[in-house]
Amino acid sequence: MNIRKGKKEDMSAVLKLIQELAKFENEPNAVVVTVADLERDGFESLPLFYTFVAEVDGDIVGMALYYYRYSTWKGRTIHLEDLIVTEKMRGSGLGFALYTEIMKQGKKDGVRRVEWNVLDWNTPALDFYEKSGAVVLKDWLVAQMDRNGIDNFLTKLQ
Repeated sequence: MNIRKGKKEDMSAVLKLIQELAKFENEPNAVVVTVADLERDGFESLPLFYTFVAEVDGDIVGMALYYYRYSTWKGRTIHLEDLIVTEKMRGSGLGFALYTEIMKQGKKDGVRRVEWNVLDWNTPALDFYEKSGAVVLKDWLVAQMDRNGIDNFLTKLQ
């Protein structure tokens, strides 16, 4: 097992992991991001995200994708967007190793918080996070507006 920083040439494998996660989360058709998007957005002069990848026998079988946010209460934070391990490798310790790398990155960067979202029905993930010492906030809800929602909102203002 090898955990390392992701590279531009890893993005095809990263996209496959993202698609596998979407299927696991019962949203197999929700992924619209492309390899070109990932290559551009993660490896331009000001990257929008960073990755760690997990390799076994030269194959990428897991990844953690994160980016920096700014909290008005805490300052600089890391948002862990996704931590994914292929189904066949779950339970092997790869998820823990990727999670550990994210926490090490946060410590190295001096962030005041690492945060992420987890689905309320994903009890293995919830159990894992709580056992690690993470606090799962039950009183905060995630709010989002997709592209259609943005367009509709702005159209109503005209």
